[in-house]
Amino acid sequence: MTTLLQPAFPFVSVVIDTSALLPVAQRAPGVVAVVGLADDTAATPANTPVVVTDHDSVMAAFGKGTDPTTLTQSLDLVLQQDPMPSKVYGVRTDSTKNYGAALSSLEAADDVTFVCLAAEYNVGTGGGTPTNLRALLAHVEQMSAAGNKRIAVAAIDPTVAKSGTYATAQLTAYANVMSDDGRMVLVAARGADADPAAAAMGAIAGYSPSTSVVLKQVRGFHMPVTGQFSPAEIGALAGAGVIPVIDPALIPGTGLYFGDGGTFTSDATRSYVDIVRVLDDIEFRLRAGLIGTVGASRITKAGLTSIRMRVEGILGPLQRAAVIDDFSVQIPVLDILSIPESARSAADTATVVTARSTRQVDVLLSITYGPAVHRLNVTLAPKF
Repeated sequence: MTTLLQPAFPFVSVVIDTSALLPVAQRAPGVVAVVGLADDTAATPANTPVVVTDHDSVMAAFGKGTDPTTLTQSLDLVLQQDPMPSKVYGVRTDSTKNYGAALSSLEAADDVTFVCLAAEYNVGTGGGTPTNLRALLAHVEQMSAAGNKRIAVAAIDPTVAKSGTYATAQLTAYANVMSDDGRMVLVAARGADADPAAAAMGAIAGYSPSTSVVLKQVRGFHMPVTGQFSPAEIGALAGAGVIPVIDPALIPGTGLYFGDGGTFTSDATRSYVDIVRVLDDIEFRLRAGLIGTVGASRITKAGLTSIRMRVEGILGPLQRAAVIDDFSVQIPVLDILSIPESARSAADTATVVTARSTRQVDVLLSITYGPAVHRLNVTLAPKF
């Protein structure tokens, strides 16, 4: 039977489009990994990342029966911080402490944002196969360049004795782990009775990216009074980007706190931990939030307007949360497409043609970051 008319039944046809329900990828900013030596009898094979959540899971994965190992002690320090990191990985090296192989096993764990080596204070060597802390630095810089932004946390050897040249000597000794792009955090905790790098990493990662680490408490170890830093040493270390751990008299009680918030870097634009973390976080949010426009949004006024609205939707919540103070979005091709075609210059037309032929569009973002106060200069003027 031939249908002569389009039937009205079922009267209302509904197609459900769930594309708007697709969640935007999220990357927790406080995921850490500790790489270190454990006994060969440990349940977890070498170079295998394992998520741990408490002391029992740490010992089950990396302990020698009920005896602690270098790795388990450092992992316990991470878990003692308050607030805690959002996720903690442990990776056991082989008996030769082949850090390169253990760090390579973390390459696929793309949620990791911080990495440290358990109780490792040896700078090591560079070259084709870097070792020790040089291997850690190479790992985070290479992974960051590949798109998985990471920060290394290391510590100056806490057993180095106090001397009149302590700061100068240690800055020279650790010069080869200075990062070119803000990927290294170096802490100093002279006389510490446990791994200060692991504790510091856990303490930093527990806070949101925009939180300055200055005067945030770090837990799990102690420093004798005889080993604590003088004001001159604090200034010398902090001035070079090292974070000294201090017990300030201005804070009631006894506790250890970060004496500054710098990164151990030669890049003056990334000289603070929170700046590096905020930029990493915004970059991931933009990539995850804009991936849906690739292959979908067209190089038209309407299509590029939708991209601008999506960018504003990503950065707007950060502004409301006071992570950033202000932002602006500029899409040069959209500005040209907003001009009537008859009024466009030859250069405008060429820009649009190039964008459409190469299918590439430039988006220029400007953000204003309002960091936390690190120092107050107060003038006291007494009068009679």
